[in-house]
Amino acid sequence: MSALEDIVAASKEAQPHIVLGEGNDPRIIEAAVRATRDGLARITLVGETNTPGVTTINPEASPDRRRYAAALHKLREHKGMTAQTAERAVEAPLVFAAMMVREGDADGTISGAVATTADVVRTALQVIGKAPGVDTVSSYFLMLLDGGARPVIFADCGLILQPHAAELASIAIASAGSLPALPGEVPRVAMLSFSTKGSVPEKAHESLPRIAEAMAMVKRKSPDLVIDGELQFDAAMVPDVADRKAPGSPVRGAANVFVFPSLSAGNIGYKIAQRLGGATALGPILQGLAKPANDLSRGCTADDVYQMIAITGAQAAAH
Repeated sequence: MSALEDIVAASKEAQPHIVLGEGNDPRIIEAAVRATRDGLARITLVGETNTPGVTTINPEASPDRRRYAAALHKLREHKGMTAQTAERAVEAPLVFAAMMVREGDADGTISGAVATTADVVRTALQVIGKAPGVDTVSSYFLMLLDGGARPVIFADCGLILQPHAAELASIAIASAGSLPALPGEVPRVAMLSFSTKGSVPEKAHESLPRIAEAMAMVKRKSPDLVIDGELQFDAAMVPDVADRKAPGSPVRGAANVFVFPSLSAGNIGYKIAQRLGGATALGPILQGLAKPANDLSRGCTADDVYQMIAITGAQAAAH
């Protein structure tokens, strides 16, 4: 069974309620119909269309609108939001969908086929909020290697441009926590660099002391986590290379969570793995939120939406 099949199975077993915030888009509708037919999750579309077999909610006509508006006003009043502004805000599909999740009426939400990533992430942060104890919301790609049989995580490839040490540490811990949603996977984290264990002096580049500081933070916060760095990619992934370059590394060349030092490195890395290495890239998937909320590419297909429903469902099952 491939990792994606495991994810689909986890969502089907949990039967989470996933709300799609852009229910007028044909790709969203197609994926919703298929997900409902396959028993992947319970689906609600936020929009004005009438799709047979799929629940659709028009925010302006919803009996929950006033309840959500009151809850949003209470949540955002300290930021200057008035009751009238909250009434108007919940009529926006992304906000309405996020309020459904916040208020426990849905288990996760997906948008981004039409809205920008900035709008999706901002709404998720303002309405759903961060998980307890989380300082940084980040993202990862689930990379499926060897025809899908081998799942690994690349982070952060889609959200934080130049993470400082505390953000790198948070990304590492969150990404390690995201992997166990896949059955049988124990996280082994590599903090990636162009240097391995001091092969390049720290003063040679600003990323090296940043990675070292992040490593120290992770070890304080999560002392049982299997993690090493700084490591070049081959020392993190190939046991023979690890034996030569990083003898005694706890990762032992078998990392399955790869933390990149910058968004540029991560974005380039995942696309090389995808285009030259034949890996399947699923994401970006948000992590660190109190409840699941995910972003789609505006160029997504119905298949992409279907896969993200499965991922969001598996996240909800693991919460």
